[in-house]
Amino acid sequence: MPERQASKIKPKQIRAKKRWGQNFLIDANITRKILDCATIQPGEHVVEIGPGKGVLTQALLERKAQVTAIEIDKDLVNIIRSDIDASENTALYKNLTLIQADALRYPFQEIQAPYKVVANLPYYISTPLLFRLLEEKTKITQMVLMLQKEVAERIAASVGSKSYGALSIILQFFTEVQLVFTVSPNCFQPKPKVSSALISITPLKTPRIHVKDEVLFLKVVKGAFSYRRKRLSNALACAGFSEAKINAALLKSNCDGTRRGETLTISEFAILSDALFYLGSD
Repeated sequence: MPERQASKIKPKQIRAKKRWGQNFLIDANITRKILDCATIQPGEHVVEIGPGKGVLTQALLERKAQVTAIEIDKDLVNIIRSDIDASENTALYKNLTLIQADALRYPFQEIQAPYKVVANLPYYISTPLLFRLLEEKTKITQMVLMLQKEVAERIAASVGSKSYGALSIILQFFTEVQLVFTVSPNCFQPKPKVSSALISITPLKTPRIHVKDEVLFLKVVKGAFSYRRKRLSNALACAGFSEAKINAALLKSNCDGTRRGETLTISEFAILSDALFYLGSD
């Protein structure tokens, strides 16, 4: 019996722009799985970042979501608008708000909450955009994102693994993370040079672990991984902490300064940052 071929979405004629990392999803089965993962309910507000040619946008609207789509590329915005004008089902698009803007600079605080974020993110801005979305975590109920597989693995990584780092700790500190499935480059046009993965990120009502100062906690985590090959004590010194304060905090938290950041759990980072907090400013 011949192998069943995945259904493909016929691409609309427009050349992808490399400067914006455009790779358009053309696999209808993957589109369906994205929506199933997001458990879209009628009337639910969904923010889509980088709608591209509007394939996922249309699927969201067919599930009766209220969609706010943010696209930087004027040509792609015009394609979606032309589809709306040409459509015989005008009611399908009445729940769409289409915005031409750079998602990294867009004022998400102006979007009506609560909402989900469902997107095939441009890979070159995925990490800074994740941190931008984290700033709005109290308004977001779930993020279902297509990312470069390597980035998704870093987000979901466990302590001691090669992929474990600041991104893993920060996302897992504030959210529940699930790597759902990987996606072949064949599901996109043009084909990216890397595999992709779908990840579900659900913001927690409160951080996973209580810390005295979240800003200090994040500084400690980022400092430990900014100099990944350095021992923890040296990495924190390079991040701006005084040697005396580092040594006192390590002693107080019962943490060996010769360890490296990738060996510390989220709990251990929390204990260390609280020790630094109690020692006061330098």
